[in-house]
Amino acid sequence: MTVKITSSKKNELVLEVTIPLKATLLHGEQCIEQVLNEAGVIASAELLQRFDTDGGAIQVGPTKLTSKGRVEKAYQTPYGEARVKRHVYQTAKGGATFCPLETQARILNSATPKLAKMISHKYSKLSVDEVKLDLQSNHGRALSRGYIQKVSETVGVLAQAKEEQWSYTTPLLETPVATVSLGLDGTTIHLREQGYRETMVGTIALYDAKGERLHTTYIGASPEYGKAVFKHRMEREIKRINALYPDALYIGVADGAADNWSFLTPHSSMQITDFWHASEYLAEAAEAIFPGKKEQRQKKEWLDERCHKLKHLKGAAGRILKELTQKIPDIRNKSRLQKLNKAITYFTHQKSRMNYYAMVQQALPIGSGVTEAACKMIVKQRLCQSGMKWNEKGASIILSLRTLERSSRWEQFWGKINQFGVAY
Repeated sequence: MTVKITSSKKNELVLEVTIPLKATLLHGEQCIEQVLNEAGVIASAELLQRFDTDGGAIQVGPTKLTSKGRVEKAYQTPYGEARVKRHVYQTAKGGATFCPLETQARILNSATPKLAKMISHKYSKLSVDEVKLDLQSNHGRALSRGYIQKVSETVGVLAQAKEEQWSYTTPLLETPVATVSLGLDGTTIHLREQGYRETMVGTIALYDAKGERLHTTYIGASPEYGKAVFKHRMEREIKRINALYPDALYIGVADGAADNWSFLTPHSSMQITDFWHASEYLAEAAEAIFPGKKEQRQKKEWLDERCHKLKHLKGAAGRILKELTQKIPDIRNKSRLQKLNKAITYFTHQKSRMNYYAMVQQALPIGSGVTEAACKMIVKQRLCQSGMKWNEKGASIILSLRTLERSSRWEQFWGKINQFGVAY
């Protein structure tokens, strides 16, 4: 297997590749991968050289820098390690060095942007050991666990640093946005030395006039006391969406936690308690009212009928609350009474936000399923795998990467790196 340069012009590199044809297809494909990686390393080294200076003095802000000469360094590419001699600069007084090639080529921790994008995308979905194995098995790249984490951390920190500076566009939608649903919820992750703590997830879902979901933006933040970072991120995204769709109807959808409503109410003209949470409390009430094994059929019929009424009949929440209250004298068992009282308390506090009949009639969202799904998709699938414990920074990096990718912003993010660079 050989790769050699046959010609190199200003904007073109021609390589000659020799590939032996092995007896089995698998061995042949492995040879192809190896030689193409070798070609990729050679081409990457040539490409990197084109981002270097000619060695003349340069000005960085008010500071004049001069070259110390060309110093060789290894850069990691998707194909292998490319060693490149490039100019390194310093002031006349010495001090920190500066490499224009790395700035112009958008190098992140000695990784080319393509490799950094590849690593961080995989790391957002897989454990570091799985990423290491995937790179080795499927790309012929042997990288250490530490390097994979370091590159991913750099990308995540950059994403966080640019949150307020870089704005992202929503995908081009075929139908107009009629409704914007705002939701937030929490789920737990295991932090080192702190145990299980709540991490917050928010969703901003766009719907058309028929109630079809068109697009969702996801927001996440690692565990924090007071939730200030999460709320700031959520408010910033709501403001951006509001600027795009000022005439849409904004609805806050959440479970019954008081803190949810104190946040959502100023940002929405309507608030609705998640229908499925209300159904769960009705199920608790059904357990209290029909505890016996012989009453299972009655319990199911009662529950199905109350859920149907709650969703499709005007004023059903008030009538169901009255019915539940009337059941109190019939129940003597303490645990059953506790279940019934929980349902009564929930309906008492949430009744004003249970106008499901009107919402269904107008094809408006009545459930926070998209937000609960986000808790699983953004947080649980990656941060709650067997035996995982995190520090706050590590969890925050993962959440930033996953929300970018799930919100259809991944390519936009890397486009902005390509355009504006990697300085924080």
